[in-house]
Amino acid sequence: MNPSLRPALLGSFFAILIVIATGCAASDPIRSPSLATMAQPAPDSFDVRMATSQGEIDFRFYRDWSPAGVDRAFYLFRNNFYEGARFYRVINGFVAQFGGSGDAEVDSIWRTMVINDEPVRQSNLRGTISFARAGRKTRSFTMYINLVDNARLDSLEAGGVIGYPPIGRIINSTMTTVDSLYSGYGAAPMRTNLSADVLRESYPQLDSIAVTSVTQMW
Repeated sequence: MNPSLRPALLGSFFAILIVIATGCAASDPIRSPSLATMAQPAPDSFDVRMATSQGEIDFRFYRDWSPAGVDRAFYLFRNNFYEGARFYRVINGFVAQFGGSGDAEVDSIWRTMVINDEPVRQSNLRGTISFARAGRKTRSFTMYINLVDNARLDSLEAGGVIGYPPIGRIINSTMTTVDSLYSGYGAAPMRTNLSADVLRESYPQLDSIAVTSVTQMW
C-alpha cells in the first residue's frame, strides 16, 4: 500500500465506525423497537414509579404472574412509552385504563407487536394491573388498574380467550392517586384514536402520565 494513502484510508475507516456507532445510539426503542431486546426476559420482580397529573403511583410487577406480559411491561416502562398518555377510560367501581404513546403512528406500530396469551395466575383484585385485550393475542400496550375487586375478569371469556392475567399491583398506598383520576367521561374517549392531541382537545379533563421509571429490580 502506498504509505501516503494510509492516513486517508484510516480516517475513512474511523469515520464509518463513528457513523455506525451514532446510528446505533440513535436507535429509538419506541419507534424502532429491537426484537432482540424485547425478547430478553424481565427481572423476576421490579418496581415502577409513574408520575401523573394527580400524583405518583408505585407499581410492583411479578414475572411469575404472567411472564410474557411482564416482559412487555418492563420494556415499555423502562423506555417511558407512556409519556403523555391519558387515563382514557376511568369508570368508578370498575377500572382505570391507560395506554397509547400519545402518538397514533407509534401506536399503530405497537398494535402489531402482540403478546402471547397466558393463563390467569392471580386474581383481578383492587390495585392489581393487567393488560387489556379484545381477543386472541391482542394484548400489546394498553393496561388497566382494578379500582375494585373484579374477580369475574379472571374467568371472563371474550374473543375466544378466558380471563385477563394480572401482571402486578400497586404498592405504597398509592391507590389514593388512582382513586382521584378524572372519571367524568366514562368510556367515551375510547371512540377516538387515543392520540394526545385528540384527547387533549376533546376530553381536556383527562388525567395524564408525565413519566415512568423503573426504580428497582431483583
